[in-house]
Amino acid sequence: MFDLFSDVFAGKDNLLTRTDARVKMLAACTLILCVLLSGTMRMPAAALLLGLGTMAAVGVPARIILLRLAAPLSIVLVLVMLQMFLTKGAVLFRVSWLDITLTASREGLMHGCAMGIKVLGSVAVITLLGCVTPAHTLFHALRWFWIPHNWIETALLMYRYTFMLLEQTADVAAAQRLRLGYSGWRRAIRSLGVLAGTVLARSMDQAMRTYDAMVLRGYNGRFPFAPLPRMRPAEVAGALAVVCGIGILFFILERWLP
Repeated sequence: MFDLFSDVFAGKDNLLTRTDARVKMLAACTLILCVLLSGTMRMPAAALLLGLGTMAAVGVPARIILLRLAAPLSIVLVLVMLQMFLTKGAVLFRVSWLDITLTASREGLMHGCAMGIKVLGSVAVITLLGCVTPAHTLFHALRWFWIPHNWIETALLMYRYTFMLLEQTADVAAAQRLRLGYSGWRRAIRSLGVLAGTVLARSMDQAMRTYDAMVLRGYNGRFPFAPLPRMRPAEVAGALAVVCGIGILFFILERWLP
C-alpha cells in the first residue's frame, strides 16, 4: 500500500523535482495529447519508454514501477482480448467451448495493441509526474490551468482521506482474518460484504466529522490558497522548449518516418 500510493520519491533532490510543477504538468499534458492523437504506435511507445526510463533514472525501483502499472496493464490485457475477438478480419485462431466458438482476428489484435499502448504510454507519463512532484504542489499548480476551485478542493480532500480509509480497511480485514473470516469461499464473500459496508459507513462518519471540524476552523465554502509565484523567464523558456521538443518528436515519429 505504501509503495503504490506514496510520493516519497518526489521528496528527493534532482533536476525534475526542482522543476516548477506547472512546467512538468504542461509537458505531461502535451505528451499525453500527442499520444492520444497519434495514428501509429510509435509515439505511445516513445512516451512509455520515456516514462519508464526517466523513473528508473531518478531512482524509482523496478518493483514499484511494476506495481503502479499492474492495474492499467490488466485493463490493457482485457481491452486487447475484447478487440481481438470482437473485430472481424484475418483469422489467427479459434477457441471453442460447448456450443460457443470465438474467432481471434489479426486486425483486432493490432487494433487492441494500438489502444493498449496508448493507455500504457499515458499512464507512464502520469506515474512519472507523480513520482517527481509532491501532491500538494500538483494541486496548487492546477489553479494555474484554470481548473475550477471546487474540483481542487474535492481532489485535496480525496487525497487526504484516501490513506485513512485504506488504513481502516486494512485494520478491518486483519481483524476478520484473525477471526477466520476468509477460511472458506462462502465466509470470504460474507466477510467482503461486511468489509465494504463497514468502510462505507466509516467514510460517511468521517465526512461529517471533517466538515464539522472545517466549519469550526472558519471554513466558509472555499479553501484559502496562497497566491502562485510568478514563473521565472528561465522556467517559461524551458516550458516552451519542452513543448516544442515534444511537438517535433511527434512530427518525426508520426509524419516524417515512413
